[in-house]
Amino acid sequence: MDMGLVWIGVASIFGASIAVGLGGIGPALAEGMATKQTLASMAQQPDEANTLRSTLFVSMAMLESTAIYALLVSMILIFSNPFWNYAIQNVAK
Repeated sequence: MDMGLVWIGVASIFGASIAVGLGGIGPALAEGMATKQTLASMAQQPDEANTLRSTLFVSMAMLESTAIYALLVSMILIFSNPFWNYAIQNVAK
């Protein structure tokens, strides 16, 4: 096995782990801060709780989509890496 293919595999797995790690930590922290602030606002203004809750759910969905995009990037890096085909074609020659 060529060492170039090994390094492409190592880089793909390392890149996927970084993408999932950072892509999961960022939205998790942001969701926690948004929930904390929403609960504090609900405690101060109980009459606006329904409006704050609906706004929180929309913002949570948008924040969670960032984590889903990071997961998608990691899946592409692991299972559909475009550099694999290039490397295999050059090794075969």
